[in-house]
Amino acid sequence: MTKTHAHNHSHQKRTGRNLLFSIVLNIVITVAQVIGGLLSGSLSLLSDALHNFSDVLSLIVSYFANRLAKKEASIKRTFGFKRAEIMAAFINAASLIIIAIFLVFEAVERLQNPQEISVGIVIILSIVAILGNGLSVLLLQKDSKVNMNMRSAYVHLLTDLMASVAVLLGGLLMRFYELFWIDSVLTFAIAVYLIIVGYDLLRKSFKILMLYTPDTIEVKEIVATINALPKVKSIHHVHVWQLNEEETHLEAHIDFSADIPVSEFGEILHTIEAIVHEKFEINHVTLQPEFDKEDSKDIIVQD
Repeated sequence: MTKTHAHNHSHQKRTGRNLLFSIVLNIVITVAQVIGGLLSGSLSLLSDALHNFSDVLSLIVSYFANRLAKKEASIKRTFGFKRAEIMAAFINAASLIIIAIFLVFEAVERLQNPQEISVGIVIILSIVAILGNGLSVLLLQKDSKVNMNMRSAYVHLLTDLMASVAVLLGGLLMRFYELFWIDSVLTFAIAVYLIIVGYDLLRKSFKILMLYTPDTIEVKEIVATINALPKVKSIHHVHVWQLNEEETHLEAHIDFSADIPVSEFGEILHTIEAIVHEKFEINHVTLQPEFDKEDSKDIIVQD
C-alpha cells in the first residue's frame, strides 16, 4: 500500500502566527472588559469578558495542539500526535457549554435583582471587543473550513463577536430607554447560543475520539461493493473510523473463494483501495486475507 501525504508548511506557520495574534488580542480584550464590567456593574459585559477568557484558553489549547499535530510518528507514538487537534476541539467545546451554564444562572439571578449600569463604559468596551474579535475571526476564517481544531477556535471567536454586538445593542437600549433588565436577557441569550454551538462541536469531536463510523459512510454499502469483486467471497469483521479529519481508516477480514497467491491479493487490494477512496474518501486500508477459515463472518464482530 502506497500512501502519499502532502504538508504545506507555510500554511501551518501562518496558522500558528494567526493563533498567537488572536491570543494576545483576546487577553487585552478580556482584561479591559473585566475592569469595565466591574466599574460599570454590567453582567453582560462581564459575561462577555468570561467568554473572552474562555477564548484565550481555547486558543492556547488550539495553538499547542496545532504544533503537536505536526510532530512526526515514532516507535512509541506510531500515529504521532494526529489526534491532538481533535482533543483540543473536544476540550474547547466542553468549556463553551460549562461557561454557558454558569452564565444562565448568573443571568437569572441578575434578572430577579436588576441593577443600574454605567452604560458609557459598556458601549465603548463592546465596540473595542467587536473590532478585536472581528479581526481574529477574519484571521481564522479560512483555516476553520478545513480543520476541526481551527473551527472550534473560530466558533469561540465568532460567538464572542456576536455576543459583543449584542452587548453593544443592549448598551444603546439602556442608554436611550433605561431598559437595564435587557443586560440579563442578552446574557441569557448569549448563553443559550453558546450551548447550541458547543454541543455540535462536542458531538462531532466525541464521535471521532470514540472511533465512530463517519456519518457520511455506509458500512453495508462498502461491504456490498467489495463483495461484488471477482474471487471475493465476503468481507467481514469491519471497522471504519477517523484518526482525525484528514485520515479515514478501513480495517477488515476478506474471505476469498479460492486459494489465491499473494501477488494476486496485492492486485485486488490495490483495486479495493482505489474504489473505497473514490466512493467513500477512505485513504487507509488494512485487509486480512482469508481462505476457508472458520471464524465469524458477521460484518460487525465484537472483539
